[in-house]
Formats: sequence, C-alpha cells, structure tokens
Amino acid sequence: MNKLTRNFIVLIGLALPTMLHAQFINSDQWAMTDALGRKASGYEIAGGKKKDKFVAMFYWTWHQGNDDTTYQVKNITEIVREHPEAMKDYNHPAWGTKRPGFFYWEQPLFGYYKTTDPWVLRKHAEMLADAGVDAVFFDCTNGSLTWQDSYEALLKTWDQAQRDGVKVPKIAFMLPFGPVPNALVSLRQLYQDLYKPGRYKDLWFVWKGKPCIMGYPDNLTDTEEDREIAEFFTFRPGQPDYVDGPKRDDQWGWLENYPQHGYVKGSDGKFEQVTVGVAQNAGPETNGHCSAFNLPGTFGRSFSQRNGFDPRVDGYLYGWNFQEQWDRANELDPELVFITGWNEYIAGQWLPEHGWTGDPFSFVDQFDWEHSRDIEPNKGWGDKGDVYYLQLIDNVRKFKGMAPPEKASAPKTVRINRWADWDNVTPYFKHYKGNTLHRDHRGRYDRYYTNTTGRNDIVGAKVARDDKQLYFYVETADKLTSPQDRNWMMLFIDTDRNKATGWNGYDIIVNRVNPRGNQAVVERNVGNRWEWEETAAVPFSVDGNKLTFGVDKHVLGLGAGAVDIEFKWNDNMQENGNIMDFYVNGDAAPGGRFNFVYSAK
Repeated sequence: MNKLTRNFIVLIGLALPTMLHAQFINSDQWAMTDALGRKASGYEIAGGKKKDKFVAMFYWTWHQGNDDTTYQVKNITEIVREHPEAMKDYNHPAWGTKRPGFFYWEQPLFGYYKTTDPWVLRKHAEMLADAGVDAVFFDCTNGSLTWQDSYEALLKTWDQAQRDGVKVPKIAFMLPFGPVPNALVSLRQLYQDLYKPGRYKDLWFVWKGKPCIMGYPDNLTDTEEDREIAEFFTFRPGQPDYVDGPKRDDQWGWLENYPQHGYVKGSDGKFEQVTVGVAQNAGPETNGHCSAFNLPGTFGRSFSQRNGFDPRVDGYLYGWNFQEQWDRANELDPELVFITGWNEYIAGQWLPEHGWTGDPFSFVDQFDWEHSRDIEPNKGWGDKGDVYYLQLIDNVRKFKGMAPPEKASAPKTVRINRWADWDNVTPYFKHYKGNTLHRDHRGRYDRYYTNTTGRNDIVGAKVARDDKQLYFYVETADKLTSPQDRNWMMLFIDTDRNKATGWNGYDIIVNRVNPRGNQAVVERNVGNRWEWEETAAVPFSVDGNKLTFGVDKHVLGLGAGAVDIEFKWNDNMQENGNIMDFYVNGDAAPGGRFNFVYSAK
C-alpha cells in the first residue's frame, strides 16, 4: 500500500462515525448556578446551534513521572499565608531544599494528581464535555517532551468514556514555538507512535480535513517519512507573544492581552482562531510582554484593560479578565476559540540568573489566586472553587448556541408498581454509564489517592405529572444496592429554581434519611443551610436497577398547574453540606452543580 492510499484510508476513517460508541449525551439543557449567584445561559439567551463554531482548551499532561515520594508537595498560597516573609527570601526553609522544583499555586479539587490517574482523567472528560469543549491541546512546548505516559493514559480513558456516551474533546498537540530541532523530534515521535498507526483516530482533532497540530513544518526534510508528515497534518504553528500578533498567515495564538488578534483570515474575511485567556503573566514592567506573574501590576484574573482592577477583595473570583477576552472573541467571531487553560497549576521558582526579573525570584506561569489561569476547580476557594468553570460554560453556550429543549410529554398518572407506565414519558434525562470507577493511584510527590465511593451508577431519569403529584423515576447501570446504605439514591429538588431559597437552591430532599420499610422520607429545607425537616413519607418501589415514587405537589409547595423545577440524583455523597462533593464522590446525575430541568404546562 503506498503512502497516498494509506493516508486516504486514515482520513476517510476520521470522517465516518464509529458504531462502537453510545449515543452522546447532550448537556445543553442542564441548568447551573454558581456560588456567586450567576446562572449559565439557557436556550432563550444562547439561541440555537451555530454552524462551524468550536472551542479548544489548553490542557497540561505534564503531571507525571517517578517523583521522590519523600518530597512534600509545596503550595505557594499556603506558604505565603503562613510565612509572608518567604516572598523576600529564596532560601527561606518554607520553600524546601530541593530546588528549583515546582510549586502549586493551589490544590486542585481532585488533589495533587498525576495525569496518568484514570479516575481524574474520566472526571476531566465529563467536565470538559459538559462544558461544550470540542478539543484539547496538550502542552508539549518545552524541549522534545510529549509526556507519552500521560497521553497514553488519557487516550485509553477517554476512549472508554466515549463508548459510555461522553462527547469527549478531541485531542491535539502544541509543539515548541519555532522550527527548532526539539520540535522536529516531537513531531516525528508523535507521527510514528500515534498518528501513522491510526491509534485512537476517532479521538484526533481534525481541522480542515486533516489531523491538527500546533507545530512548525518548516524543518521537515525531503525524506519519505517527513514528506508523509508534511502531507498528513493541518499545521498551525504556535505564536507565543502576548502583544504583537501573528507573524505569518498560518499561525495560531495561545494567549494574548486584550484586545486579542484574529488568526488565519479566510477569503471570506472571517478568522479561524482567537485566543481567550483567564489571565496573562504580563504587565506594565514588560510593556505587556511575558513576565513573571509575581511582578507588580501583572494582568491577573481581576484585571480588565478597559476598567482596571476589580476593587473587591475577592475580585479574582468574578473573572473580569476572562470575560473581557470572551467579549473580544465574540466581536471577532472566529470559527474556533482557544482557551488558556484547564489544569497547569504548577510553576518553577526562578532566580534572575535564569532570565526572569522577579525580586528576589520569579514565579512565571502561576503564582496565587489572582495570578493564575486554571479553570479546573480548586479546593482553596471552598464552594466558590468552580466559578470559572461556570463562566466557561456560560460563554461557550453563547458562542456556540444550544440545542432546543425537549418538550415534556402529556400529563400522566403513574402507578408505582407498574413500570410500563413510564414507557412513553419524556424527556428521558440520560447520564453517563461507567463513571463510578474507583481510584487507587499515586499523586505527585508524597501524595497517594484512593476513592471507593462509586456505587450505584446513575444512567437515566424521568419525571411525570398529573394534577396532584409529581412522579420520579431513576435507573442505574446495575442492580441497586440496599436502601439502607448511607446516602442511598438521594433526590434533590429545586422547586422554584431560585438559588436564594433552600440549600444551594434545593428546597426538597428525598432519601437523606434511609427509607422506613417501603416508605421514602421527603424533607423540606430549613434556613437555607444543610438542615432538613420531614414533611412526608411516600411509597417507593425498586425493581432491580429501577427506583420510582410519587410526591404530592402540595408537599413540594407546588400548585396544580404548570411545573418548572430543577433536580439532581446523587448516590453516596460523603461530605454532607458541601456542594463541591457532587464533583468528587459517589455518582451525581448530572455532575457537579448541574441540574436537570423539567418544565411542563
């Protein structure tokens, strides 16, 4: 088989849908409100799906390796909080003795993980899919490192997630910012190990008909292998500068100051790509060019080129910088928005002789709550650790548009022990199968993580109604465990869709207290805290992997007419009263702060 035939077969394979994968689950109609009271846009704001709109996310696979397990993880925020004087002393013992080393600006929600941990990778697959991210670009811009252990683990995990109905982002690589020898090493290695054999080809990000790579083809030679590589990819060389914009017609950016440039202008005058950043390690001391993030005045999360710095003490939470960049992207209206970024988290501590100008040392890419650019939720901000995740979701929905909501079927009385009564009830709120896997993996340095809370794998739900009751149905991938298990199959209901009432908006909870015989306990929230009082006990029925019950509308505080509620199923919550637990433990459908929406006249 000659190379043209082989490449033709590979590319045709990219265009054909695989029959191995389950129908992808669409998160468009899920509702979400964050701890700041901000709601993710719905269809009435975002409108219908727009043609040829894509979102890519910068993603770091470099959290791997054979760490020294006697070395303790170092968190800059914690160190500076406990030892503020350490910022003036490179040799302060709080920094440790193994240098230069890498420091976290904060602890990720899933701990100081490695990107070889399947449990974390599965969480990332779902969260990015739920946010509407179409592609991730792996950071391989340093030397010839491609972090193969991590990308192999990710591809294996995301391939299975895709089979479980997760519309996982496609993958691509960002190589060094120039046609340097190291970049050519990486390019050839990736082609030989991944692309030429056609491995995981249904996970490749295809752009303009070919697999996309942010790399330079300039130093490819005239050998047969290099000619194959030149023909195989759509090359979009990375442009590193935050100020000057593209130097050539085929470049893409990764991070810029506002107002960002458009990249690769088509014959129709439209741009292919625009960057959107959470923050920029740049500032007045370097005329907006790349600098250490701990220099005064750098363009952190709370900074806006139009309005200055958010004056609030917690201004870093509100994302002025991120929103300003999104506004610019919408103004330029490109095909693809490239976002920096998801999960970098670490930074080196460099002295002036290393080429950076911080005094007495520099944290370049990440530094603290204000001076960092990770969207992945973190632990340090408590119940506000996911505010940038919601801001991402809101802007992606407005940029790409949304699928219209499915209408609820006609009113129907459901008999609790007659499962056939549910057959024609819509919508069917589908959720991911296979996400209750257990965790048993080493983290970075001295950390090791286990999580065995995955239990009942929630895969779908329905709601029905008549004049007197709402009926709830849920099913799991396998037979349900005992109703006497702790925190078994809890249903959270936001009856008024108002987050100012109830615990994080949830006014009603069912099964917080274990069922009594064949009666499920219904409780109403007290005082908008994790406090509940019983209001009813209702008959429930279990048949293998299915659970159903009905609740009188007056118990829910609803009238006989229209219904407009949000709800979530959760099994095996561990930290009662901590909403961030929905991301971490057991199974939540839908995940995190998302809720299903049931609206019916």
